[in-house]
Amino acid sequence: MGNCIVIVQFDLPKRTEEQAIKGGTSTAPIYRNLAAKGLIRKDYINGDAGTGGVYLWDNRAAAEAWFTQARIAELTERFGARPRLTWYDTHVTVDNLAHETRVNGKALAGAD
Repeated sequence: MGNCIVIVQFDLPKRTEEQAIKGGTSTAPIYRNLAAKGLIRKDYINGDAGTGGVYLWDNRAAAEAWFTQARIAELTERFGARPRLTWYDTHVTVDNLAHETRVNGKALAGAD
């Protein structure tokens, strides 16, 4: 079973770098605490097409457990806009920080 990437986008104006950093660091503890529930990483995104996040989950079930209808309603209320979620299964990852290639979350031996 592969990992799952969920891209969450809000159709909102691009924030300043200062606003983006403040928003991200204020909610980062929420997402750090989701490691036990399968969240591997969250990147906050900010651009001309809007704002949001890219979430890397252990698997689709973990992502679905987080992104419930209640969570979507909460995000809609917080941001004043309904988020668009795009779901992807990811089976191969090249991780240059860890110097490895992973298939379904497991490092390939000798893949350097």
